[in-house]
Amino acid sequence: MGGFFGAVLKKPCIDDLFYGTDYNSHLGTKRAGMVTFDPEQGFNRSIHSLESSYFRTKFEEELDHFVGCQGLGVISDTDPQPIIVNSHLGRYAVVTVAKINNIPEIARQLLDKGMHFSELSANNINQTELVALLINMGKDFVDGINLVYKNIKGSCSMLVLTENGIIAARDYLGRTPIVIGSKEDGYAVSTETSAFPNLGYKIRRDVGPGEIVRLHADGMEILQGPARREQICSFMWVYYGFPASDYLGINTEDVREAAGRAMGKEDPVEADCVCGIPDSGVGHALGYAEGRGIPYRRAVLKYTPTWPRSFTPSTQSRREFVAKMKLIPNKAILDGKRVVFCDDSIVRGTQLRDNVATFFDCGCKEVHARISCPPLVYGCRYIGFTSSKSDLELISRRIIQDFEGKHDAKLDLYSKTGTPEYEAMVKEIARRLNLTTLKFSKIEHLVESIGIPKERVCTHCFDGSSYDPSDAWREDHE
Repeated sequence: MGGFFGAVLKKPCIDDLFYGTDYNSHLGTKRAGMVTFDPEQGFNRSIHSLESSYFRTKFEEELDHFVGCQGLGVISDTDPQPIIVNSHLGRYAVVTVAKINNIPEIARQLLDKGMHFSELSANNINQTELVALLINMGKDFVDGINLVYKNIKGSCSMLVLTENGIIAARDYLGRTPIVIGSKEDGYAVSTETSAFPNLGYKIRRDVGPGEIVRLHADGMEILQGPARREQICSFMWVYYGFPASDYLGINTEDVREAAGRAMGKEDPVEADCVCGIPDSGVGHALGYAEGRGIPYRRAVLKYTPTWPRSFTPSTQSRREFVAKMKLIPNKAILDGKRVVFCDDSIVRGTQLRDNVATFFDCGCKEVHARISCPPLVYGCRYIGFTSSKSDLELISRRIIQDFEGKHDAKLDLYSKTGTPEYEAMVKEIARRLNLTTLKFSKIEHLVESIGIPKERVCTHCFDGSSYDPSDAWREDHE
């Protein structure tokens, strides 16, 4: 996915920028960058790979290089950022959290108009540069950002560092969040509210879907009001979000525990204890234990001294090895027990299968899995929350192909809780993962736990319901 942080202050911003960006590190594993602006020294930028190290270790020795009272930082799962631009709009830098599905089509249109691309990553067009080129085609920043909203298929939220403050523009349907914080010295803007407390910021408000706001050290101005529709990604609460973060004022851990309680109250399974797969499965497990009335135990733990987060190695076998290495089971708790373990989701199923095998190796009599979201039946078009290149990498789609001869047959039936197709798919997933039993959260429970109407939440990966931001923009403007 990715995350970003920006600060515009009455004093040098680098300390806030450095630590604020670091608090978004759980959102991406590939690259990170920072840029500051100073009227005398201009823009200062640095970009580093995160595939073999961490944000802080890459940037700590460079902090004196960053001069100025306003700047941006980004953790990216896609392209090198920030991009620095000199155009008819002036000098500016831009960072994005985006998944753009029609890059080749837009690139051809821009090349036909005589534009060129200079930033390439692995011989691919840098999508943040693509966004910058679209912005440059506008008569001003608002007009240019609306060209982004109009043309891209997928999603895009961005921060733009100008010579006169920071512009924050949220995806037109608000699939990814942007929140504004303030303190006596100025303003900050972030993907995660958990970046604010230790830096002294108080949450002011969320940026609305399609809204464009400019921040100065002494205030903010609305350049474009919010759009009439919203579809924030439900997976922010299921998986991505840091437990202390709020989206639309709704706390991540509260949602996870509420969904777990709802599942626990309905589940008749008999077991001795409940555990959560760290980190995002823990909140669900705590709620499930409360709802079911079964003790919560720390039966599997993450080894944080050297595995504080998951890197993304280049091969699937290495990714599976890393996932296994960071989790350590506690045999003393597992031996001879009937265990319910909670996890956030099942994508390919390989990591979960390894966890199940480990639990049985530790002496478990029964291993029951409870998943905090519905089955992933549709690949995500809007946020890159897995490295999957094909829907067939989803275990659900492989099973549907085996059952139906086509991986995209009867998807509406396989994604609806309680249908014969759904029950057969879940039973087969359990069999392939060697689980005693398997249950997924109902989509109704997830939406109810989030606490906003379903039409404001994107659940595309579960039920195929979605709306593309560019289609929404055209309906609102044409």
